Amino acid sequence: MIETILLSAARVFTYTGDARLTNASGFFFERDRRLFLVTSRHVFHDESTGHAPDRIEIELHTDPENMARSTWFSIPLYRDGNAAWRQGVDSAGQVDIAAIEIERDKLPATMAFRAFTPQHLDYEPEQVRVGTRLLIVGFPLGFHDTLHHMPVGRDAIVASSFGLRFQGEGYFLTDARTHRGVSGAPVVTAASAAHGVAKEDLPWVLLGVHSAMLDMGTREVGVDEALGLNCAWYADILMTLTEG
Repeated sequence: MIETILLSAARVFTYTGDARLTNASGFFFERDRRLFLVTSRHVFHDESTGHAPDRIEIELHTDPENMARSTWFSIPLYRDGNAAWRQGVDSAGQVDIAAIEIERDKLPATMAFRAFTPQHLDYEPEQVRVGTRLLIVGFPLGFHDTLHHMPVGRDAIVASSFGLRFQGEGYFLTDARTHRGVSGAPVVTAASAAHGVAKEDLPWVLLGVHSAMLDMGTREVGVDEALGLNCAWYADILMTLTEG
């Protein structure tokens, strides 16, 4: 039996033409029968590094009975010269989350996947606090189960006051061991019985989207260990990015 959380995540490659650039993580989000791939905005475009791919490819499972079967699906990032993805801003500036709609009629008819929905964004305020256990599901350094094309999970905890924007930015902190390639991974916590039947097939609450590791600029490399903290942007912005 395959845990459904593993089928919600997607391996992402970025390209310029036929030249592969980077690998990242993403996940599926469904709203009103429309399907989106969600990842970090900097996966699609990052002004600070000059990263500007023109398309991405995601790996899809094509046989529910045999997870060893997969195919790659290409998604253009621009249409008629305009960005095809949706991104958002808040009072502090750019939010590092992007959503791009997937044309469902072009997907394999036998595709095996799971998608988060708006119901997965609901949580009880007292359920999430400093120390709450989290799971981050993605592809660190591209590492994964190469036979079954499955991501891996990292155990984490909430490391800052959940609900507050850390240092005024639209993210909270997690304490987890992460690597390059995890950008865009879903940050979830286990759903409680109070969440009802809406999440029975995917019994997780979607709290955030992993963006990057956070470190001290004053840390003395070779003397001080890295902080091991990460930024997770609040996932509720997906209600804005996937509107009508």
